[in-house]
Amino acid sequence: MAGGHERSMKALREVWRTAENSLCADCGKPDPDWASSTLGVFICLSCSGIHRNIPSISKVKSLKMDHWDDAQVQFLAKHGNAVAKATYEAHIPIYYYQPTYNDCQVLREQWIRAKYERQEFTEPGKQLPYSDGVKEGILWKRGRDNGQFLPRKFVLSEREGCLKYFTKQDAKEPKLNVKIDVINATFQPVKIGNPNGLQITYLKDNKTRNIFVYHESGKEVVDWFNAIRSVQFHYLKVAFPIASDNERALSPYTCHLFPSQQREAFKKRWFTLDHRRLMYFKDPLDAFAKGEVFVGSRENGYSVQKGLPSGAQGNFSWHYGLTIVTPDREYLFTCETETDQLDWITAFTSVINQAMTPQEYASEWLDAISFPS
Repeated sequence: MAGGHERSMKALREVWRTAENSLCADCGKPDPDWASSTLGVFICLSCSGIHRNIPSISKVKSLKMDHWDDAQVQFLAKHGNAVAKATYEAHIPIYYYQPTYNDCQVLREQWIRAKYERQEFTEPGKQLPYSDGVKEGILWKRGRDNGQFLPRKFVLSEREGCLKYFTKQDAKEPKLNVKIDVINATFQPVKIGNPNGLQITYLKDNKTRNIFVYHESGKEVVDWFNAIRSVQFHYLKVAFPIASDNERALSPYTCHLFPSQQREAFKKRWFTLDHRRLMYFKDPLDAFAKGEVFVGSRENGYSVQKGLPSGAQGNFSWHYGLTIVTPDREYLFTCETETDQLDWITAFTSVINQAMTPQEYASEWLDAISFPS
C-alpha cells in the first residue's frame, strides 16, 4: 500500500514539474501547488479558492497535502495546463483582458468563470455580452460633490464611438458624452471601497477626468470593462487600418497608486500611472488630476533611474528616490518604502520598454500634457 502511494506521488511530481504546469493556469503565478481533479489544471492557492466556489465545474486539491490516487494522477498527466489552454482559451478576443496574479479578485474570478463555467472562448465567433458594440445599463456612480454613489444609466456605443451617462433613466440628453478614443478604465476596489470598483478616466480639454463606479455583480462590471476595450479596439481598426491587430491591441490597464512626493517642496501627493499618463491628485478620489505627464518609450528618450541625481536638494522625509527622465526634463520623486520604490520602477520600466503604438503617436494630447514644476 505504501509502495503504491509513493509511486502515485512520484508520478504526480513528474507531471507537476513539467514546464507547461510550472505556472498557474489562470493567473500565471509561478510554482502552483494546487490542482483541479476535474479540469486537470495546475493552479495557485488564490485561484484554487475561486475554483472552490464553482464546485459543479472544478474540484481542487492540494498537491502537497492531499492524497491523489492513480486515476487522478493519470487524469492530470493526460490533461494539464497546455491542453486546458488549447480548449478553454482557444478563441479569446484580442481585446479581452486576461488578468495576472497582480490583478484584483473580481477580474481573476470572472476570467476563471468565463473560461470554465461559461466556456466563452471555446468556439469561434461566439456572441459575447461585451462584443456586439453596444452596452446599456445601470452603474452606481460616485457624486463629485457629495461623494455618494447613486444609480446612473450608462450607454456605450461603437457606432457613435462614445460613452454616455444620464442622471435619470428617462433623460433625453446625457450628463456626459465622451469619445471612446480618450477613455481608459482600471479596477480600483481599494480606492473606491467596493470589490467591484471601476475607475473610468477620460480626457477633456487635454486634462484627465475620473469617474468612479461599481456594480453589485462582478460579471456585469467586468463585462463593462471588456465592452469598453472591445469598442476601443474596433475604433482603432477604423482609425489605423494599416496597423496589425497586435499593434492595435490595447495595453493592459494597469494603475499603480500610492503616496509619493513632488519636486521642489516635496509635498505628499497621490500619483497614478495609467499606462502612459502619470497623474497626481491631492486626494485619491479627486475627479480631476492636478497635473500629468506623458511617459513615452525608451527609443524616444524616456527612462527611469533608481535614486535622485547627486546634488538634488529638498526636504527628504522619505529616502527612497527615483528619477523619471524625459526629453524635456527630469522628474524627481521619493517613496516611503523600498518596496514602493521598486514597484514604481517596475511599473515605469514596463511602460517605457513598450514600443509606442500608432494611436499614441497620433494622439493630439501628446504635446499638450502638462505637469507642474
